[in-house]
Amino acid sequence: MPVTIILGTQWGDEGKGKAIDTFAGDFDYVARYNGGNNAGHTIINEFGEFKIHLVPSGIFYPKTKCLIGGGVVIDPAVLIEEMNSLRKAGVKLEKRLFISQRSHLIMPYHKILDGLYEEAKGAGATGTTRRGIGPTFADKISYNGIRWSDFTDKDIFAEKLRVQLGLKNKIIVALGGSPLDFEKVRDEYLGYYAEIKPFITELFPIVQNGLKTGKKFLLEQAMGSILDPDWGTYPFVTGSTTLASAATGGLGIPPRAITRVIGVTKAYTTRVGAGPMPTEVKDDAHAEKALSEVAATTGRVRRGGWFDAEVVRFASQVNGIDRLFLTKLDVLSEFDEIKICTGYEFNGRKVHYHDLDSYQLDKVKPIYRIAKGWKEDIRGVRKFKDLPARARAYVETIEKLVGVKIGWVTNGPERDAIIKR
Repeated sequence: MPVTIILGTQWGDEGKGKAIDTFAGDFDYVARYNGGNNAGHTIINEFGEFKIHLVPSGIFYPKTKCLIGGGVVIDPAVLIEEMNSLRKAGVKLEKRLFISQRSHLIMPYHKILDGLYEEAKGAGATGTTRRGIGPTFADKISYNGIRWSDFTDKDIFAEKLRVQLGLKNKIIVALGGSPLDFEKVRDEYLGYYAEIKPFITELFPIVQNGLKTGKKFLLEQAMGSILDPDWGTYPFVTGSTTLASAATGGLGIPPRAITRVIGVTKAYTTRVGAGPMPTEVKDDAHAEKALSEVAATTGRVRRGGWFDAEVVRFASQVNGIDRLFLTKLDVLSEFDEIKICTGYEFNGRKVHYHDLDSYQLDKVKPIYRIAKGWKEDIRGVRKFKDLPARARAYVETIEKLVGVKIGWVTNGPERDAIIKR
């Protein structure tokens, strides 16, 4: 399989880090192609526990090279901190980590504006991470972005920065913020560039030569499919395309080179921030507590809900998913009964996810199927046949409802807590 994409089928936080870590050792290259440090992949291995935001998770395999594509926006301070933590753990980065010179930078004004926009919206806030992701992608599309390639000529960088601060400071002040100082920002970012420069290069020849010589690529998606700005719950989405097709623009992978798409799916549903979530649990304190989580990237509490087959089925179809990677089945072990959403009703008629906008989706009535719980600790199980019958039935029900086979099931945070089917 020359190119495999691993992506989330829900609203992010599906457990992609564990899926990537499971496969990465078999690949020559592991790459990020979208998003920014608003995504977090949690990895637990012999080096320790890591929350990776920008460096591809394959960095823990010595023979694997890692690419950060031009479709990723980069906060250099976060990247440097992440690189230093990896070095401290004994992970070698030199000649293994390659960063696209086409990547856009998250500047200080992006983060400031992200917060000011959210505050100005009041009750209508989108629920962003306030890390500057959206404003950076907005600048990229509106021809106002700053890329690593701009730093090769200090005068070009300085002129671009001066223009942007002239524009952005007016908006910041108008919204009640304090203007940024040109020299301070310039010197700070030139310092970042000096530190990261050895890793910055043009990725296109690396990708093309790799494909021609039969090298295997594993591509990491950030966020989740239902946060895509076109096909997700707009405007409660992220700033970059999250679908498998984004690998073409974000890394330079031709569509015909993509040979396998694996969809990571949590055994229930969670969501961070605002926006519709039809299966969110609001009237069952026990279920609400059991299904809620703390986000790896922001520390915010994830809203918890039952598995939504309608959402995962849509994500599987729009991405062309071949197999599902089901995570956190063990979390459901404490329930006597487990709800599975099979579809929606809206204004008295059955509808699909793709029929609705976000505001209509927020008003649907989920159609539930009740599954019997297994009430057993399954965290030590490593073979599918050894799972309780009701746990196996739950997995098989999801397969039938989504229309895609489940190839892997995880049942614990440990690296080996995975059942291969």
